[in-house]
Amino acid sequence: MPKIELQEKTFFEMLGTRPSREELTELLTVAKAEIDDWQPEENNLRIELNDTNRPDLWSGPGLVRQLRVYQDGKIPEYTFLSKEGSVQQTGERIIQVDKGLRDIRPYIAAFIARGVPMTEAILVDMINSQEKLCWNYGRKRSTIAMGVYRADLMKFPVHYRAADPEKTRFIPLDYSWEMSLREILKTHPKGVEFGWIVENFDRFPYLEDDQGQTLSFPPIINSAHLGAVEIGDSHHFIELTGPDLDSLLVACSIVACDFADLGYEILPVRIVYPFDTAYGQELVTPYYFQKPVSLVVSEASRLLGEEISAEEAEDSVRRMGNPVTRSGNTLTVSPPPYRNDFLHPADVIEEVMIGRGMDSFEPVWPEDFTVGRLSEIEIFSREVREILVGLGYQEMIYSYLGSRRDFVERMNMSGEKVIEIANPMSESYECLRNSQLPNLLNSESVSSNAVYPHRIFEVGNVAYLDDRENYGSRTVTRLGFLFCDREASFNDVNSHLSAVFFYLSREYALEPVEDPRFVSGRLGAVLYKGRRIGVVGEIHPVVLENWGIQQPTAAGEIELDAILERDSEGR
Repeated sequence: MPKIELQEKTFFEMLGTRPSREELTELLTVAKAEIDDWQPEENNLRIELNDTNRPDLWSGPGLVRQLRVYQDGKIPEYTFLSKEGSVQQTGERIIQVDKGLRDIRPYIAAFIARGVPMTEAILVDMINSQEKLCWNYGRKRSTIAMGVYRADLMKFPVHYRAADPEKTRFIPLDYSWEMSLREILKTHPKGVEFGWIVENFDRFPYLEDDQGQTLSFPPIINSAHLGAVEIGDSHHFIELTGPDLDSLLVACSIVACDFADLGYEILPVRIVYPFDTAYGQELVTPYYFQKPVSLVVSEASRLLGEEISAEEAEDSVRRMGNPVTRSGNTLTVSPPPYRNDFLHPADVIEEVMIGRGMDSFEPVWPEDFTVGRLSEIEIFSREVREILVGLGYQEMIYSYLGSRRDFVERMNMSGEKVIEIANPMSESYECLRNSQLPNLLNSESVSSNAVYPHRIFEVGNVAYLDDRENYGSRTVTRLGFLFCDREASFNDVNSHLSAVFFYLSREYALEPVEDPRFVSGRLGAVLYKGRRIGVVGEIHPVVLENWGIQQPTAAGEIELDAILERDSEGR
């Protein structure tokens, strides 16, 4: 979960009060947050946010905004937002987008913030919130990257164009000599870290003003001139680029509202596209695009288990910072510009619950009497775990979510049956795993200093697309195991698998199969009572190289549910 570091003094000054530790702990529940560390003597306060759906809370101003509106009920109004049917005037503040960016990194959002001299406290908080926003919500800058510039030194219109990576040169931040865009990817620390986002394109995104002065090479690095914000500057140009327009607009509104809460005047910027977008070819940002969500209050009463009046529900939702109107027993919520997490009336019910206070609900004893017991698959899984431990394996526990890069690309797979999250908040958790092998290989990749041989296993769930199921997917329990040593081979893992089946008093067979994760001819499909339930073999050198593993590795995985199903069929 995201953690933000705040300067204690600045945070409490914005909040307008200095609560005790107990009071702050209670207040933070409104933001689904808790104190991670508090060191008053070092002016340091670290907060952990327990909800990845609220990136607007990942900064000092954003968190203060939520806490203050809950305390005083005053919803902040932002007059600088454009929306359908009402567009702000921008004058010469225009960004012209190159048509060549359409298939590279097509979208940009921007605004001007002026009037308040930059202080060290504001700069530190801005850098921290920028990194959290772009790293977590922006998936390591792949979908959102942000730049801040010295607006008083630049001239509009700004040009966002597709540049030749060999011929385009500028002095990047923290350097004193010119480099081409391609050289930046190879030698600059930020280029090495984030170059994978654009390195496969023939042209690279590039921002410059109307005088030809470089702003940045998004999403990699700012220029050393316009992109080096200094203490005392009071006129800033902020831009965000990415391939997803809605995510970009939310992030732009979050940053603009944060600056506005710090006392800055926000001036919108007109973006001119040579191609159609979901909001037309001209868009003035920050832009409000959120749609209202309605809730019948009786539904909130039903799900929350207590009778809640329409007036009480309205007040609770408003205390969470949401503009709301009431018509009879129905509430219509207009999400704030910095939020895009209202997808269903249930999200409004959650606001009712938190706004009213979760401790205000009376505990209720369960009405049904049930006796808990272990499921058949869990009993069987425990038996399998004991066998693997007896064979010298160490048990691992992994998350079921991960990145497509790990689950598909590094495994040399096509990814046809991988289940992808529709609206992931982080690239690190965008897919459900359909195999345990990536998790095991990831552990092995960071274990080269441990004494060999390495034997690790996991019993856990995997999920994959399956048209035969009602919901189009199937979740099963599997055993995954990995053996790594200087001479690890198919024979090793096959003998280990044979021992597992021996102690389970069951028999299996192998048949030839091809799998791009394994060495051809050095693997086999595992059959149990005629049904294929898994695979075992030597991991392909390409896959080992993708994971940075230097030693031969053999692995396998079998479906434990299938063994029980076959046993129950009595075949």
